[in-house]
Amino acid sequence: MYSGLTSVATRRARPHQVRIISGRLRGRRLMVQDHPGLRPTADRIRETLFNWLAPVITGSRCLDGFAGSGALGFEALSRDAAQVVMCEQSAAVARQLRTTAAALDLTAAVTIHCVDTLRWLTQVPDLPYNIVLLDPPFNADLLPRTCEALATGGWVTAGGYVYLESANPPGLPPLPHGWEWWRQQRAGQVAFGLAVVTAVD
Repeated sequence: MYSGLTSVATRRARPHQVRIISGRLRGRRLMVQDHPGLRPTADRIRETLFNWLAPVITGSRCLDGFAGSGALGFEALSRDAAQVVMCEQSAAVARQLRTTAAALDLTAAVTIHCVDTLRWLTQVPDLPYNIVLLDPPFNADLLPRTCEALATGGWVTAGGYVYLESANPPGLPPLPHGWEWWRQQRAGQVAFGLAVVTAVD
């Protein structure tokens, strides 16, 4: 859940807290910055996503590409991911993520970068990720470019999973070569899905 601009979703009242819905941190609250366009992923969507990921989340290395409130990344840690790297462009939101990580005693398991995600993905990764979580601003058309950067840069392991969330319409974008849809679903004006990386160039 990214802190950039959104379209339809910004018309909803933005909560100031989001709860972790499952795992060992279930019920803990995450503070949400009052930042333009910050749009936490809905509870029921997160519940569906992490039920999909349940067989592979334990011990995984995760990238939360557009972190925002951190609900996706912190949920992954609550479900026993080994490490989560979060990218967040807003300095104020990144500071709140660091405060939240400390409050949850997760500073050893989470790394927070205050960066432009697409620019950050131009570097060579130290290690590829097992799971990537992508919920960018709905009106910025970032999903196709981010997926291509992940695919061409070797950021995801073969057999790894990439979560995508988008406004509906237009819905989810075409996938890069070597990626296939594993699950897709809609919830109101949101389309979301989980792709599996079947081949790495």
